[in-house]
Amino acid sequence: MSKENEQPAAENPETLHKLTVSQPKKWAAGMPAVTAALKDVFEETGAIRGPGALFSMNQKGGFDCSSCAWPDPDDDRSPVAEYCENGAKALAEEATTKKLTPEFFAQNAVVDLAKLDDMEIGKKGRIAQPVYLPKGGTHYQPISWHDAFHKIGDKLNSLASPNEAAFYTSGRTSNEASFVYQLFVREYGTNNMPDCSNMCHESTSTALAEAIGIGKGTVTLNDFYDTDVIIIMGQNPGTNHPRMLTALEKAKNNGSKIIAINPLYEAGLMAFKNPQTVKGILGFSTQLADLYLQVQINGDMALLKALEKLLYDAEMQEPGKVFDRQFIEKSTVGYEEFISRVKHFDVDALCAAAGVPVEQMKQAADTIKHKSKIIICWAMGITQHKNGVNAVKEIVNLTLLKGSIGKAGAGLCPVRGHSNVQGNRTMMIYDKPYKKQLDKLKEVFGFEPPREHGYDVVGSIKAMHEGKLKVFFAMGGNFLSATPDTTFTAEAMRKLEMSVHVSTKLNRSHLVHGEEAIILPTLSRSDKDVVHGEDQFISCENSMGVVQSSKGILEPISEELLNETQIVCELAKATLGSRTVIDWDKYANSYDAVRDAIGQVIPGFENYNQRVRLPGGFYLPNAPREGKFETEEFKDKAPFTITQLPDHQMADDEYMMTTIRSHDQFNTTIYGMQDRYRGIHNERRVIFMNPKDIAKAGFIQGDKVDLFNYHDDIERVARLFIIVPYNIPERNTATYYPEGNVLVPINSVAEKSNCPTSKLVFIKIRKHDG
Repeated sequence: MSKENEQPAAENPETLHKLTVSQPKKWAAGMPAVTAALKDVFEETGAIRGPGALFSMNQKGGFDCSSCAWPDPDDDRSPVAEYCENGAKALAEEATTKKLTPEFFAQNAVVDLAKLDDMEIGKKGRIAQPVYLPKGGTHYQPISWHDAFHKIGDKLNSLASPNEAAFYTSGRTSNEASFVYQLFVREYGTNNMPDCSNMCHESTSTALAEAIGIGKGTVTLNDFYDTDVIIIMGQNPGTNHPRMLTALEKAKNNGSKIIAINPLYEAGLMAFKNPQTVKGILGFSTQLADLYLQVQINGDMALLKALEKLLYDAEMQEPGKVFDRQFIEKSTVGYEEFISRVKHFDVDALCAAAGVPVEQMKQAADTIKHKSKIIICWAMGITQHKNGVNAVKEIVNLTLLKGSIGKAGAGLCPVRGHSNVQGNRTMMIYDKPYKKQLDKLKEVFGFEPPREHGYDVVGSIKAMHEGKLKVFFAMGGNFLSATPDTTFTAEAMRKLEMSVHVSTKLNRSHLVHGEEAIILPTLSRSDKDVVHGEDQFISCENSMGVVQSSKGILEPISEELLNETQIVCELAKATLGSRTVIDWDKYANSYDAVRDAIGQVIPGFENYNQRVRLPGGFYLPNAPREGKFETEEFKDKAPFTITQLPDHQMADDEYMMTTIRSHDQFNTTIYGMQDRYRGIHNERRVIFMNPKDIAKAGFIQGDKVDLFNYHDDIERVARLFIIVPYNIPERNTATYYPEGNVLVPINSVAEKSNCPTSKLVFIKIRKHDG
């Protein structure tokens, strides 16, 4: 088949490396984390460029890490290393000295690049100039910024309706760029604004907005240092949010108890060797989890209900000493109906459904029954399920019973993934904007924004497939590899007339494209952002609602890069022309001007330019943090929610599969092939299985297998995986993503939030034929 007709691969190659397996670790970080981090930085950036930048990362006046959204301490930041291993690896990726020139693209056909694995694609280097893939073309070729903007603008203006275009946002995009982006998209005329929140914490945002009146958590970092109990559910901080371990260690030293709830025993939930302390350097660890509840995949709902019943029984024995009756009376509604159901719960049956022994559940209840300063943390292990919204509401139910919200040392802590994903939503990156937001846009800018809801991620993929979307514009991210049902998504993207990506580095989404494709290279977080000779700064919002500045210090790898805000403003000018009512040049030339506009439109950002210049930034308003609840249905009251247990029916030869990150990756960016905490080296195509399941199915360790899903009577297959025995509940399995994403059905989504159910896929396992 000629390159003109060959389709670029949508997935990683179905090839294996030389897997070696070691014993999983029982602690995280330590000196191996330091060694691994510095190794990547030196290899990619040299001895000066990257190491020098590390001293500015996450510091006041420095730049924000481009990986996770864990907050920086308000005061006691490490002067040496306010970053983690994966943060250093993220810096190494973007600060690399390797760059992709026109010669690179001339020498490498798209179809050949797609034969590489995701790690190899990403390691090629920074994109140094805009490139364009013409219809029928085989190679990206250079294009001027002027021509790129006008080509995109002409395409957008040729559409029958603005709703034939969708505009995606990744969590890396700054507040300023996000605001002008949504402003352009809405003046253009659509709310088709899918974003990465749709795939991760959308269930959280949906549930919390209904339950407490704001789609965000309620705690600050300082609350972790003044709490009695921390419950961590569906989250692996040692890999996904490593700086959280420092906060957990400090909490432990202050007397807090930690309950970990996860299907896998994860090193970062068991113990922490802090490499910034003498104790950690010498190899001594701090035990983190006092109690580890190894729940079944999606057994969290049953676990929470069992806890509620045990606490109810304790409350009946000691009235007023277990539940916070005063808080319940003053600040909640629906208690009587809720508790009338709780009193009939069967603890034994619930524990069986959760997969947790009754005695351990009683230990958990005893730990919290006389405590009210309780923080509950969660991430994708809770949200990416069909019942994800209700699971979050059940977490809220527990905090309401205990009065563990609206006070110091207590509250709800959804731990966001990407570094400004929460800020994106605050900046109105949303396919379902609120009327009051749109009214404010109209008042400030003088145009009528579209009112009908747009497409989210899953809706966009389906609309592409049905030919309803013609143009897809992505502000960052690796859409194809992040989304579910990879084959279906790839087919959808190939039906586009044009795909455009604003990116720093090459990824698979650039290689599975529309009829025409354009890549617009942009600055990274660590790059100097100079406009008219003056160094600029952007701002971001972390998981706990702190907005702070971020100012890059590295010389950009190329002179042909624009910042994201400039890209949006130039595209707006090329698309909207004389019909725009907005002075896009003003915003392209001045982040301060953008921030002034944000202050006029978005509550909590008054005097934005002054407050963002304060060391450490400022906190956004958070009513539930103050014990005030302004839900749509109730005034100053948080409702208890009646939820149902999920009912999972599996055939005898089926298993539940969850997708997880390796320790050597962040989201879809693969840093390396070493998942050292789980003992997996030099391979990613593995499936973790319980040893009893392996034997019962007639497999042995190291067998090569294919994985199948049959949702909606469609066969989805992930080929050539290696079986690895692991401490995971029976009938539960785990694979890394994006390799496992091909098995996640496009039509399997969370109720209400439409979040893909990547944490629970029903699969069959067969020996690989070949």
